Amino acid sequence: MAGGKHLLGMPRGRHVFGTVKVGERGQIVIPKEARELFGIRPGDTLLVLGDEKNGLLVTPPDVMHDVARQIFQNLEEEENQK
Repeated sequence: MAGGKHLLGMPRGRHVFGTVKVGERGQIVIPKEARELFGIRPGDTLLVLGDEKNGLLVTPPDVMHDVARQIFQNLEEEENQK
């Protein structure tokens, strides 16, 4: 199915792109469908975050920048309400 394989009951916009193997040098290949959907090109920088319980998250750094900006904006709004 175009745009990733959908699991039954999975909300629209959520995708499963399959599995990847870790190579001898610790590298993985991001599936072509995922690279195309998220506009990932050779040379791009990705941020890798890890949680020992939940696993890894690989995302473009600007996504986390937007999250951090929102957090600081919320904190500022809370301070202004005091």
